[in-house]
Amino acid sequence: MTTHETPDQAGQHPTHVPAQEQPWPGRTDDMTPVPDHGEESWTGLGRLTGKRALVTGGDSGIGRAVAIAFAREGADVALAFLPEEMADADEVRTFIEETGRRCLLLPTDQRTEEANQRLVELTVEGLGGLDVVVSNAGFQMGTKGGIENFSTPQLEQVFATNFYATFWLVKAAVPHLAPGASIAITTSIQAFQPSEVLLDYAATKAALNNLMVNLASDLGPRGIRVNAVAPGPIWTPLIPSTFDEDKVDGFGSDTPLGRPGQPVEVAPAFVFLASDEASYVSGTVLGVTGGRAVF
Repeated sequence: MTTHETPDQAGQHPTHVPAQEQPWPGRTDDMTPVPDHGEESWTGLGRLTGKRALVTGGDSGIGRAVAIAFAREGADVALAFLPEEMADADEVRTFIEETGRRCLLLPTDQRTEEANQRLVELTVEGLGGLDVVVSNAGFQMGTKGGIENFSTPQLEQVFATNFYATFWLVKAAVPHLAPGASIAITTSIQAFQPSEVLLDYAATKAALNNLMVNLASDLGPRGIRVNAVAPGPIWTPLIPSTFDEDKVDGFGSDTPLGRPGQPVEVAPAFVFLASDEASYVSGTVLGVTGGRAVF
């Protein structure tokens, strides 16, 4: 799907993640190993030339890889991220602007409808329109001990960040989307194989899969495609900043491929869904899970 050599084919992807912790929301440069977002490997084919994309959670992890890939495929990109993640976002802007594409940095806490409306307005104003929406921002917090230990503030933050923000973002974006536009939502293997310590997070991801199917039906007559990408265990700052270090040790080793995925390995799914190659693909979930089933 891309011209870059897939790193695992060359034996370059780390197979073991050592124990480590960070304060939430985490920093890319403080991770061991540092994730691969395609900074050195992605070579574009012009598959998104002329498109204008908004990527939430675009400062790090999957969103960072998607933003870099989109730019190298010819798209201008607006990045949404929390204000405290500006340092990571600045690094992404550098990679995007090196391609000659435009980059907007839009620090936004998406946990209100008004914030999402403003985010879309700034994107349309800055890029001159909107063709691709990637709702990728997410929050989780590993919680031990069963439902009694899931606090209401945490539940509200997880649902507001993952589900409500996606709903509000799409609602705000739709009036600006023309036939041929694409919406892609990051869900998770957790929607299909939930972990007890991520009870609330897994519930939001299942809800997003359901929302995606309904949106595909609702927006299909307007020529707008809606899909989801369900990653498995991907090595991003969310992992060391939301799990105890003993849970991070060996992260992803229980997949059939025996290792965690890298953000660059998820980006091709989003590029495909945003491209005209996926012109008849809507209402589906693409799993990037290291071998775990998404059904």
